[in-house]
Amino acid sequence: MCGILAVFGCTDNSQAKRSRIIELSRRLRHRGPDWSGLHCHEDCYLAHQRLAIVDPTSGDQPLYNEDKTVIVTVNGEIYNHKQLREKLKSHQFRTGSDCEVIAHLYEEYGESFVDMLDGMFSFVLLDTRDKSFIAARDAIGITPLYIGWGLDGSVWFASEMKALSDDCERFMSFLPGHIYSSKQGGLRRWYNPPWYSESIPSTRYDPILLRESFEKAVVKRLMTDVPFGVLLSGGLDSSLVAAVAGRYMAESEAACQWGSQLHTFCVGLKGSPDLKAAREVADYLGTRHHEFHFTVQEGIDALEEVIYHIETYDVTTVRASTPMFLMSRKIKSLGVKMVLSGEGSDEIFGGYLYFHKAPNKEEFHQETCQKIKALHLYDCLRANKSTSAWGVEARVPFLDKEFINVAMNIDPEWKMVRPDLGRIEKWILRNAFDDEQNPYLPKHILYRQKEQFSDGVGYSWIDGLKDHANDQVTDAMLTHASFIYPENTPTTKEAYYYRAIFEKFFPKNAARSTVPGGPSVACSTAKAVEWDASWSKNPDPSGRAALGVHAAAYEEGVDAKNANTMNGSPQKFQGSVEKTTAVV
Repeated sequence: MCGILAVFGCTDNSQAKRSRIIELSRRLRHRGPDWSGLHCHEDCYLAHQRLAIVDPTSGDQPLYNEDKTVIVTVNGEIYNHKQLREKLKSHQFRTGSDCEVIAHLYEEYGESFVDMLDGMFSFVLLDTRDKSFIAARDAIGITPLYIGWGLDGSVWFASEMKALSDDCERFMSFLPGHIYSSKQGGLRRWYNPPWYSESIPSTRYDPILLRESFEKAVVKRLMTDVPFGVLLSGGLDSSLVAAVAGRYMAESEAACQWGSQLHTFCVGLKGSPDLKAAREVADYLGTRHHEFHFTVQEGIDALEEVIYHIETYDVTTVRASTPMFLMSRKIKSLGVKMVLSGEGSDEIFGGYLYFHKAPNKEEFHQETCQKIKALHLYDCLRANKSTSAWGVEARVPFLDKEFINVAMNIDPEWKMVRPDLGRIEKWILRNAFDDEQNPYLPKHILYRQKEQFSDGVGYSWIDGLKDHANDQVTDAMLTHASFIYPENTPTTKEAYYYRAIFEKFFPKNAARSTVPGGPSVACSTAKAVEWDASWSKNPDPSGRAALGVHAAAYEEGVDAKNANTMNGSPQKFQGSVEKTTAVV
């Protein structure tokens, strides 16, 4: 990851303003500790803090076209940059950076080029020929971006709102899959996949296609010139990422300049579910595994710094970000600058435990669509900012554009939890990798049930947070919360505590408005809370709260699956499809 800051239309272009831009950009240096860059053109500034992962020696930013009339500052990775360079043979490239293609693509295709990019990115581009500018964010919002406005009429863009909060009268989260054009006067959506309309797809489940598209998504994210690894919790998603990456490294010398053994990382309280499961997966895959421990007190001590970096007071996000924040510091100490992570799978496949109560495939599918659209406010925000706080980049294969299109085009009936057919949550993903001849994972890991990350690191973590908040927030404070915080009023002492910390760092209305609100259970949307009348009585977002579906509840269904109900590896699957056609 990198940090970008851009300002257009300043009325002040003095040395003092330049110094102020440098000062604000410095607030993002944790994202890019390797180098700093600044380009000034009349009343426009483009600043960059670089984390060097591809082409560390010559890829400093801002980046330019041949005659330097197009200037671009980018945060992210363009995985198909080599293919795009083939379309730009008439252009002369100055660096080996994957991001340089953006300047040349704009010169060749204009603003329409954004959909050609395959990767995670936020960028700002200035065309000095007419002083027009554009800004864009990747399809899902894996990389963060904010837009703000100054009283002098200036327009600001930054990777984190801490670079905008003091100098902008108003700012907001830049919408994923959108482009801002000064020529066309505002935001418009460039990302328009079929699933975005939330219409119900009818394509039959093809496990081979699903598996191969995911393998491609993992492999393309191994594009790096620095040491890397995989965040391994021992759950399904991170284990599949590690399994695919490990296989590729073992088979491809090109991917193994740092050695053929994959490094994996896990964090938790001593004795936590994740530590045990991750160790088992690491042993099975033969990775070089790094296990990090933290205590509840160490997590509590880090809360203020965590909230400052992640820029949210959402309870679930704070709970899960803290262990990830602590782990990222340890990872950086080992000299690792890039990690693969398993975010996004639960949103795509309905992996959260509350999906057990989805009343029909229509509501199931619409909920997954809504969850994907909101990822930039939750899991993408957590994964990016928790790691970037220590100069580590997180890449997320499940949020590959092509893979999402494949997975979201499947008839959602296949994704629904069906104990009578031996299907637990994310069954179609598990089945796609259930290869008897060449197993990716042990069966019991492949069919391990979902743990919230904040639960998996140790169940006493959440209890410790609640106890600490109860000591800090009085009954009277919570009673009067609606007067202190009339917008997104906290309803628990834990939520109040996080909100108070957030307000200390980001006191403006614009800042608190960037954080979503509303009722939720186990990470659901407000709409899905209606699936079970009892959920409205328990607003705690933890995955183990109120649901009553964890662990033993569906073991019988899993056993049935392993015994033969819709059994077998992808090679055997076609026969079982025919047997279940009547119920799908």
